[in-house]
Amino acid sequence: MKSGFLEKLLARLDRIDPIEAQQLLSRLIREKGFLEQVFEALHEGVIVLDEDGLVTFINGAAQKFFGLDDEVIGQSLQRRVPGLDFSTLAKPGKTVSRDLEVFYPENRYLNFYLSPIATPKGTGSFGWVMLVRDQTATRREAEDTLESERLNALTLLAAGVAHEIGNPLNSLDIHLQLLARKLRKLPPGDRAPLEEHLDTARREIQRLDTILRQFLEAIRPSTPHRESTDTLALLHETLRLLEPELASRGIAVELDLASDFPRLEIDPSQFQQVFYNLLRNAYQAIRGKNGHIRIATFANDYESRISFIDNGSGISPEQMGSLFEPYQTTKQSGTGLGLLIVRRVVRSHGGEIEIESEPDVGTTISIHLPRGPRPVRLLEDTTGIIDID
Repeated sequence: MKSGFLEKLLARLDRIDPIEAQQLLSRLIREKGFLEQVFEALHEGVIVLDEDGLVTFINGAAQKFFGLDDEVIGQSLQRRVPGLDFSTLAKPGKTVSRDLEVFYPENRYLNFYLSPIATPKGTGSFGWVMLVRDQTATRREAEDTLESERLNALTLLAAGVAHEIGNPLNSLDIHLQLLARKLRKLPPGDRAPLEEHLDTARREIQRLDTILRQFLEAIRPSTPHRESTDTLALLHETLRLLEPELASRGIAVELDLASDFPRLEIDPSQFQQVFYNLLRNAYQAIRGKNGHIRIATFANDYESRISFIDNGSGISPEQMGSLFEPYQTTKQSGTGLGLLIVRRVVRSHGGEIEIESEPDVGTTISIHLPRGPRPVRLLEDTTGIIDID
């Protein structure tokens, strides 16, 4: 429609006959229908607002992004989409860009441009148009690329670490064994204090060896050797390995296992390590008496879930954002690699790990493994804001 057409039409409205008026109205309807079809074909969301922030048009993509329907027409966008403060976003004569995260109806990362619709003479505006783009896939690709680059850098470092630290540790262990043989020839009174120091040195060497092994396991590329596995039996076996330590800490373990939990196509050795790490994290987070760990399983047609719930010290909101960073740990003697290893194994099986925690209440860590095609994967919560004048 040509600029100024409506103004000319209004000026002639009292001078045109009914037939011409009907033709003009038909033209308006056709052109409006054409524009609506164009907007509905777009993957980007389009929302047109009047000067007061009331919705005058919204296409299907925008409705899908924000979980809206046709009833939003004539209503305040700010009221229907809490968090979009129209009064602060709408700046006369300026185009504003924002990034935002939407949690309903789907977790998405969006970017929108809010631009004024200027009058033909540029003396004001009719309202505002909002163009909304879905950035979820782009954001996921950027995060995956960043994680891949981080692991590649660690892999290069691992080659040097394995040689420079691994070989001296083996040599130290051999020499400590030789010292132990020499100590056996000393009188018991002279031998006892030296054996105490020797035991301390051995424990420290073992700790360094564990750190090195976990570091290599966390970053070394590995392909799961899948086989049909009785996952519940594997879980019981892992619990037997940790039973002495759990008993010494007085921690009760409750099993809430689904009787119809299916066999899974997983790498049993890798998942035994996953269960071992998660159980150790759980009981190490428990302080004092009445320690409790509950293990629950669930399965439907789409996924299998295994959850580890403890009543430990929990994780603070500040620490939640860096749980999967190497060497980020809440424990004084921890390496910070346990959860990194767990997530790598679970993701290599097409699954995902979910963590919920509340300080001084406890933590729930759930492993989600798909039984069919994976529809979605939740991303870590991050947001960004950009202004463009």
